[in-house]
Amino acid sequence: MNEAETRAEHIDPALKAAGWGVVEGSRIRREYPITLGRIEGHGKRGKPLTADYVLEYRNTKLAVNEAKAWDEALTAGVAQAKNYAGKLAIRYTYSSNG
Repeated sequence: MNEAETRAEHIDPALKAAGWGVVEGSRIRREYPITLGRIEGHGKRGKPLTADYVLEYRNTKLAVNEAKAWDEALTAGVAQAKNYAGKLAIRYTYSSNG
């Protein structure tokens, strides 16, 4: 199962069951843009950074959740999530493979 399938079949339902996007004022921001990408020259940019999920409550960003494929280790996305949280000044980070 790849990352997109893991997100659709496992992570999205788990977030909804926990009340995200259901409770008034809560919001799940998917594919949240962090940077446009490194400037490489000649009008080109590198790959942009995007967080898989940013969890918001009353317009305050609370957590970054980095999704990984079902067969990857749960800890595979921790460093990536911490990096994104640092760039967005968010205190809490998570990594999930389902």
